[in-house]
Amino acid sequence: MNSPTVTVPESPAAAPRAWPRRHPWLTALGVLALALAVLVALWDWNWFKGPVERQVEARTGRKLEIGGNLDVELGRVPVIRADALSFANAPWARQPLMASAQRLELAIEFWPLLKGEIRIPDIRLTQPRVYLQSDREHGGNWVFKSGGGGELPTFRRIWIDDGRLEFLDPADQTDIRLDIASRQPRREDAAPPVEVEGKGHWKNNAFTLQGRAESPLELRDTRNPYRLNLRAAAGATRAHARGELVDPFHLRDFDLQFALSGKNLADLYPLIGVAIPPTPPYALDGRLRRSDALWRYDGFTGKVGDSDLSGNASVDTAGKRPYLRADLASKRLDFDDLAGFVGAAPQQGRGESTNPELAAQHARQDASARLLPDTPYRLDKLRSMDADVKLKAARIEAPGWPLDDMQARLLLEDGLLKLDPLDFGVADGDIRSTVTMDARAPTLRTRADIRAQRLTLAKLMPTVKLGQDAVGKIGGRIALAGSGNSIAKMLGSSDGSVAVGMGQGQISNLLMEFTGIDVAEILKFKLTGDHKIPIRCGFGDFAVKDGVMTAKSLAFDTSDTVLIGSGTIDLNQEKLDLVIRPRPKDRSLLALRTPLLVTGSFKQPNARPDYKRLGLRGAAALALGAIAPPAALLATLELGPGKDTGCAQHVVN
Repeated sequence: MNSPTVTVPESPAAAPRAWPRRHPWLTALGVLALALAVLVALWDWNWFKGPVERQVEARTGRKLEIGGNLDVELGRVPVIRADALSFANAPWARQPLMASAQRLELAIEFWPLLKGEIRIPDIRLTQPRVYLQSDREHGGNWVFKSGGGGELPTFRRIWIDDGRLEFLDPADQTDIRLDIASRQPRREDAAPPVEVEGKGHWKNNAFTLQGRAESPLELRDTRNPYRLNLRAAAGATRAHARGELVDPFHLRDFDLQFALSGKNLADLYPLIGVAIPPTPPYALDGRLRRSDALWRYDGFTGKVGDSDLSGNASVDTAGKRPYLRADLASKRLDFDDLAGFVGAAPQQGRGESTNPELAAQHARQDASARLLPDTPYRLDKLRSMDADVKLKAARIEAPGWPLDDMQARLLLEDGLLKLDPLDFGVADGDIRSTVTMDARAPTLRTRADIRAQRLTLAKLMPTVKLGQDAVGKIGGRIALAGSGNSIAKMLGSSDGSVAVGMGQGQISNLLMEFTGIDVAEILKFKLTGDHKIPIRCGFGDFAVKDGVMTAKSLAFDTSDTVLIGSGTIDLNQEKLDLVIRPRPKDRSLLALRTPLLVTGSFKQPNARPDYKRLGLRGAAALALGAIAPPAALLATLELGPGKDTGCAQHVVN
């Protein structure tokens, strides 16, 4: 007989203990979910502030402080937010902080991060402040100690709210503050452009800047151009740059339309280191480019003072000194716009361009009893750069001067300046010059060799009515050497020679009678009419010693009268002391022949008869042989329309 089966009921606690064994994964998942819920509830991202700060300091050598909250918004593209950030400056810098921001928000793509790539599609800065300082001993505060290495993150978009950038360079007296703010881009997928506005001092000149440029992130793209449109002013100098840059961090390639204007081209020297003599106000516009150390300003046009100017210029900064090369042209050159090259100021008044400094200099010149410019040359400028500048002027405006055109080339190397050629078209002829100025010593040493050829006599006397129909050609030579740091000092100490002469020609007989004060002949020609008389020759030969020109021989020989001169011209004191003695070749009952005295200063010359001898009859006419010129002077005489000088028979060998 089988025994009955007895079923023992399970204990109530046995069932729960058996369920985890039967479902271990579900149990683990539940525990993990519970732990995550607790972790999320208790998690504080600020725990990572310390590790992040220490990592930055280890890589840069500068302390980073996150003074506010550090938070992360999880998602497919996590967003990190940090408040009250500050980044320490270099120990030698004036400001304690190099950078700070009220808030930083940046999005990081998660999946590339697992591959070791840092991609930041968006970054937003609220009230960022950046302080940059340059120092000759330490370089810039943006140079960090080496460490860390690795690739920089890839940024796509940056938005700046109320940003500020300050730059300080005490050695160059530069202190600039810029306000920067992002603006909405034209396309939704484009990086926001920035507007910039700022002020301060650039090399001790008041400085302003305003304009718009593409996003700063576009600066890193070395393949595509970076577009900008900026206006800046430093002192009275203004610039407008618009166009494109390629690889601007390395300044590799510029293609900018660049307009430059100001009251004086000399103001560019402290700004860019290019030394240019003082000028009236200017405005130029051309293309600015760069290739390595060569900066080029091509195809520019504009005005300097009342003169048009165009051409190409470049500055090479690869050598010991900047090297300026320029090829310039002017269709109409106002001659007094070049006054700064000799230390003078241009004319002022109606129709003339000037600036306050040059106007004040002109006023001082007008008030001075001296005529020659005494403004000293800046030797430091002449030594600071090298130059090769060519200038051609098709037409010259110079009231009272018979100037036609101009061609010049300036060479400056290691403090030695040479103008060769310095040629002017004058009175249908030309004046060819070579001038050398040696600025390597404390005092300028200057040599000038000037030759005049085929100058028309009538055009040299445009204000003398009786001389406007004169016929003849004049030539001559000036050879001078002097020392001094201004034109006045150079000429006042010069040695050398001055010679001028002409061959046959014609001149008003009435003019010659006025010169000889022949009353009877003057009355005759007034009643019967003037006519021209032959000029046999004319010449002047001066020896120059210590700035004093002494006449060795001076004469003007016509068929009617011989004018014989003697005396001195003092270039140092700017004094005239010449005596012109007329020697008639005809007879006259009412001739008051008396010497003419040419005295006074360069600025106020005076020509008058010698009143002490007025009324005395002149001596018998002298032949030209009595004042025969040196044979060497004949080489400078222009024969004019005739074949014979008319004086050759009187040459003494």
